[in-house]
Amino acid sequence: MPAPQALFVTSNRIGDCVISSGVIREIARQIPGVEITVACGRPPAPFFRSAPGVVRTIVLDKKKMAGHWLDLWRQTRGTRWDLVVDIRGSALAWLLSARRRIVYNRRWETGLRKVEMVSRLMGSDTPLDPEVFLDAQARAEAAAVIDPQLARAPGPIIALAPIAHQPGKSWPADRWGELVDKLKAEPRFAGWRFMPVGGRGDRPPATPALEAAGPLGVDFVGKGDILASAAAIDRAALFVGNDSGLMHVSAALGRPTLGLFGPTEWWLYGPWGPKTRMATSNETRGQFAPIEDLTVERVFSAVIALHDAYVGAEPPAAP
Repeated sequence: MPAPQALFVTSNRIGDCVISSGVIREIARQIPGVEITVACGRPPAPFFRSAPGVVRTIVLDKKKMAGHWLDLWRQTRGTRWDLVVDIRGSALAWLLSARRRIVYNRRWETGLRKVEMVSRLMGSDTPLDPEVFLDAQARAEAAAVIDPQLARAPGPIIALAPIAHQPGKSWPADRWGELVDKLKAEPRFAGWRFMPVGGRGDRPPATPALEAAGPLGVDFVGKGDILASAAAIDRAALFVGNDSGLMHVSAALGRPTLGLFGPTEWWLYGPWGPKTRMATSNETRGQFAPIEDLTVERVFSAVIALHDAYVGAEPPAAP
């Protein structure tokens, strides 16, 4: 008897894919033995190559006149789906042959955090915790970049994500350099390494942090795909980053994570997990302030608090 089939249409953004990643295991829980096809944007596609139950990933490259949806329909119309889950709220699910459909609708936006909203959409009484499905390939790719750089100066790593791809989310690049300078002078971080992480286009915002780190820097900007970057973050003892996909990756990996928020909804999109904290330019829910209002001193204090809560006064052993 053929295995049951499920189609999961998720985001073209890395952060949203991480937030909704718990859907993968929930589909498998609801339909034992299911084979899952994932449709997503190109940047997050590597996340799903080792996800449990996923047998195929379809990359959705946006096209004019919604041509990417037509392409996806053509690739999926020949299957009789047992379940279609579409968190993008498109019409696709209604154009496919399916026994059951779960389609996102704006009525689900009731002020719940996004992880909780997706969990309720799936009918789960408990939150579907985000998960990053690391594999041996990603770990090897991260090690090939990190290990030679650690060899000259071993030490625990603090990962930094100085980039966000939406306007207003990026803390000014020069402040990342100032933050690294302050952390280098802090006894708690004696012997630590500073590792900016990002994609190929993230080099300029990461430059001040790398320059401030000097020989203590570990460069992982543009060194691999998103899953390799996740494996690099998994090597870190702490993570500090803008409200971005990498922030959600770190939280999902269980790394102590500090997210920096400006004029975005931190109460909905804050990092999810037991070792997560935020530094926000405005701490009143429903109100906003520019991320430039977030001072170096406030972020530094938040990093110290994160360290003391989850690492302790003694630095961890080098990875």
